[in-house]
Amino acid sequence: MTDFDLITVGRCGVDLYPLRSGVPLSEVDTFGRFLGGSPTNVAVAAARLGRHAAVVTRTGDDPFGDFVRAALKEYGVDDRFVRSVPLLKTPLTFCEIFPPDNFPLYFYREPKAPDLEIAAQELDLDALGAARIVWLTGTGLCAEPSRAALHAVLAHRRGPTVLDLDYRPMFWSSAAEATGHYRAALASGAVSVAVGNREECAVATGEDDPERAAQALLDFGVALAVVKLGPEGVLGCTADGQRVRVPPTPVEVVNGLGAGDAFGGALCHGMLAGWPLRHTLRYASTAGAIVASRLACSAAMPTADEVSALLGENPDV
Repeated sequence: MTDFDLITVGRCGVDLYPLRSGVPLSEVDTFGRFLGGSPTNVAVAAARLGRHAAVVTRTGDDPFGDFVRAALKEYGVDDRFVRSVPLLKTPLTFCEIFPPDNFPLYFYREPKAPDLEIAAQELDLDALGAARIVWLTGTGLCAEPSRAALHAVLAHRRGPTVLDLDYRPMFWSSAAEATGHYRAALASGAVSVAVGNREECAVATGEDDPERAAQALLDFGVALAVVKLGPEGVLGCTADGQRVRVPPTPVEVVNGLGAGDAFGGALCHGMLAGWPLRHTLRYASTAGAIVASRLACSAAMPTADEVSALLGENPDV
């Protein structure tokens, strides 16, 4: 059995991003095709930083599923836990690009996304148990059998486990439904790191103030709560009393989508390296900024040299 630095579980798909910015989709006539899906992008981000990463996900039995597998291999992510689901289609995601801060997403995941068909009995729990970090996402809790699979992972984990809240309103019948399932996962005792933006933390905790939201996440028993603050940077709070705020790394934003996934992969990289919290958050924020300055998500994930170079240019970050 191969031990992995990181295994992520959940969404994958194909991103079709317009090659023109500042116009609605109705006026776009050319698109770029990229590997997508938040936990898949996190695995790519970690692999670009030199980590041994894999993703547990499902595709459709179609040409786009073939593309997902090929792209994972190209980016150095192990695809042994990827399966195809008959009769379902690999999801597509379109976006509109209105820099610096408006990037509407349109998900095509009907009648059901294959990645929600991950079943507990299909999991390689030995590999998931041995991985140095496992990354789960809140969207995996929105339907069965994926929800039961995530709880099976939580029941089996003893090492660092990250829950990315990853709240997408269109995947849930209501915010209240998401709240209940987020809290059940957090209360499992197996989540050691919780990550989310202001809205996601508010859905999970009922608190929209970053400090109070972070404390509410810590009250569930996590060791580290990370609240992403967009143009205000990022807040990290630990159970042992650390409170760290890091400002954003200045870049010219091209497409803000994918920045959070780069942040996630770099956060795992820093955790694996044993870096102090402030340096880990600075590094992760800088990785996210690099992706925000580029069009794609997975294809835009930076190398360690690129992150270090931009950090060196912004020593006060």
